[in-house]
Amino acid sequence: MAMPQPLYDLTPLLQMLLLGALVALGPLLWVWRRHVGSARQRRWQALTVLTLFLTFDLVLFGAFTRLTDSGLGCPDWPGCYGNASPLGAHAPIAAAQTAMPTGPVTHRKAWVEMVHRYLATGVGALITVLAVMAWRERGRVRKDAAGALPLHPGWATFTLAWVCLQGAFGALTVTMKLFPAIVTLHLVGGLVLLVLLAVQAVRHSQAVQDQQPVVLGRGLRWLLFLAALAVGVQVLLGGWVSTNYAVLACNTFPLCQGSWWPAMDFAQGFEVWRALGMRADGSLLDFSALTAIHYVHRLFAYVVLLWLGLLAWRMHRAALALPSLVGARTLGAQARWLATLALLQLVSGLSNVVLDWPLLAAVLHTGGAAALVLVLTWALGASRSAALVQRSLSATTAPVGAGRISV
Repeated sequence: MAMPQPLYDLTPLLQMLLLGALVALGPLLWVWRRHVGSARQRRWQALTVLTLFLTFDLVLFGAFTRLTDSGLGCPDWPGCYGNASPLGAHAPIAAAQTAMPTGPVTHRKAWVEMVHRYLATGVGALITVLAVMAWRERGRVRKDAAGALPLHPGWATFTLAWVCLQGAFGALTVTMKLFPAIVTLHLVGGLVLLVLLAVQAVRHSQAVQDQQPVVLGRGLRWLLFLAALAVGVQVLLGGWVSTNYAVLACNTFPLCQGSWWPAMDFAQGFEVWRALGMRADGSLLDFSALTAIHYVHRLFAYVVLLWLGLLAWRMHRAALALPSLVGARTLGAQARWLATLALLQLVSGLSNVVLDWPLLAAVLHTGGAAALVLVLTWALGASRSAALVQRSLSATTAPVGAGRISV
């Protein structure tokens, strides 16, 4: 009788790290070749933006992995049956697939899961490079006693620590057999990683283009903050729906199970620490609990969509009032992105419900949520509060620049 495969097998760890370095080598060479002769700040900005783009892709591929039930395609971590790729694990995967042809372990699912891990390791390698660059640039600035960094290197260091934490949650996702709370935290952690990289990308881009942030009135700035908070809550609720497979608990719109207020068990549905499909006491989760999970997400979506619509309208009006062409274009683009993404979320969300959760719509829904997080981070990072700027001006008696317009 074969010995069971341990959940943690660090034998292929070095090979996995080397594969991650190879994945990261492509983007690094691309940035280097494209920006030969450019200033260090320009190369730094380009690598940050590219890492942000690849992290967004990683979030989408993570959604694809989850939605195709490939999260346990390799039931151990960090490799696959103690190997760095499914090629070396062909025999145990074939045995598992023969025993359960539609089960969690198949050759296709194993490859999906391992490609996700390769991409994650590559992104981790790129973030490591960004952290090293940040501290090297800090050393140069101190040595030359001239200039200033767009951001403290602590941002890059914290991002590196966060991606390591994401790796730990990725391991727990596998070893704890898709425990809903862990999978939801893994999803949210990926979006936090996007926020951290987006802040750095915005600051580096402003430094390279010598742009000042647009100054927003207190009301619009608060609308932005509250929209970001609302989207964050909705992402948590959406992650909880997805990881509990509660999307089809309501398969009609706007009614759910033929009612505006169907039978729901909120206590069961939002009992956080429990296994998939189970209650904390080990009994099966009632369908009314899945209904509660789904319907809370749907009801809060109405609030978020209305808020985003109001925010996009206010930002559009503010952009029209800006005398600064650059600031007007930036604010207008952000308003259009918010309106478009809100509409995409509405359409993809409805498609998930009425079309029986198609894979494309489900991945687009996750991608739309990630894009909303990015646009809101961009809007917050590229603007400043009028009150804060006024206090700063009062302290320094410096004149207001052309890009610092209060709207």
